[in-house]
Amino acid sequence: MADLVTCDIDGPVATITMDDGKANVLSPAMQSELGAALDGAEAQGSVVLLRGRPGFFSGGFDLAVLRSGGPPASAMLRGGFALAERLLTFPRPVIATCTGHAIAMGAFVLLSADVRIGAAGSYKITANEVAIGLTMPRAAIEILRQRLTPAAFTRATLLAEVFSPTNAVEAGFLDQVVAPEALATAGLDLGERLAALDARAYTQTKLRARQSTLDAFRSGLEADQPDFEALG
Repeated sequence: MADLVTCDIDGPVATITMDDGKANVLSPAMQSELGAALDGAEAQGSVVLLRGRPGFFSGGFDLAVLRSGGPPASAMLRGGFALAERLLTFPRPVIATCTGHAIAMGAFVLLSADVRIGAAGSYKITANEVAIGLTMPRAAIEILRQRLTPAAFTRATLLAEVFSPTNAVEAGFLDQVVAPEALATAGLDLGERLAALDARAYTQTKLRARQSTLDAFRSGLEADQPDFEALG
C-alpha cells in the first residue's frame, strides 16, 4: 500500500503532503502517518508546510469508520483533535497550503495552522456538521472561534455556510489566495522566511498567545469525551 503521507525535509522546511488519491480523509492510518511526519519535522527543528493533493486539502474524518461506530470511531475522533492540538502548539511555524476542499475536520486542521494559503478555484471550505445532523464538538467550536471573524464564526458554526477561497480570506479561514500553480512556491518561500524567526522566542510567544484558546479547547475536548465514547 502506498504511503498516505510523505515528508520531504529540504533545508529548514519540512513539506508534509497528504494524498490518499481521493478526499484525503483523516482516517486512523492518515492520522498515524501525519503524527510520524510531524515527529520527523520536530526532530529536525523544521518549519512545517502541510498540504493536500490537488483538489483536496482534506475531506474530514473517514465516514466509513465513523458510521461503523465502536472504539475505532471514538479513537479516530480523539485522534483528529489531538492532531489539531499538536499543530496549535507545534514549536515551529506551521503553514497550511489549502490545495482544494477543506471540510469538517479538514477545515479544523486548516485553522490549526499558523498561516493558511489557499489555491484559487471552486473549492469548498466548510464546517458542515449542523448541515449533516451532527452537533458541533466543543473543541471544534473553539478552533473556529480563534480564527474566524465574529460574523463568520456564527455563519460557519451555526449555519454551516460553505465558503469559497475568495470569501474565506474575509472570513478568516485563509490568509491569502494564489493561483494553483503558484501555491507550492508561495508556501516554500514563506516557510524559508519564517525559518529565520528565533525558535525559542517563537515557541514561547505562540504558547502565550494561544493560552486562552488552548484552555478553552482542552476544556471543550474533555466535555466532548462522553459524546465520543458513546460511539463505542
